[in-house]
Amino acid sequence: MAEAVKRLARHGVVHVLFAFFAMGGWAVFANRAYDMPRPLYSGLVQGAMSACLTLFLKSVIDGLSKRFAGRTRLWAPPLIACLGSASLLVAIHAASGTPEILKTITIPLLVSTSYAAIYNYSISEKRGAGT
Repeated sequence: MAEAVKRLARHGVVHVLFAFFAMGGWAVFANRAYDMPRPLYSGLVQGAMSACLTLFLKSVIDGLSKRFAGRTRLWAPPLIACLGSASLLVAIHAASGTPEILKTITIPLLVSTSYAAIYNYSISEKRGAGT
């Protein structure tokens, strides 16, 4: 049973689906004070954005980490990824009419930036970024 769960956890589709439902669910919750279907639309928008960000974040960090050297490699890629993600999230939520944009994007942005920083650090250490 544990081996089957480990195999399932390695699939990118599982990560994308988890991001869609977890962060989309958060967006519905964050906008719950508004009349339906606004919270539902916010959840669908955030779920789709989180799924896409999950799909592309690793590739972005991989590419950015090759463009920097030394200690800059430790902080620049996650910072750039965070700023890019935040810009996209704000713009798309504003365009789609999400009522509580800041509440909606805070948790997904925290999660994705944490992932980006941890992943970036792990690959930077292998390349000797601290030297």
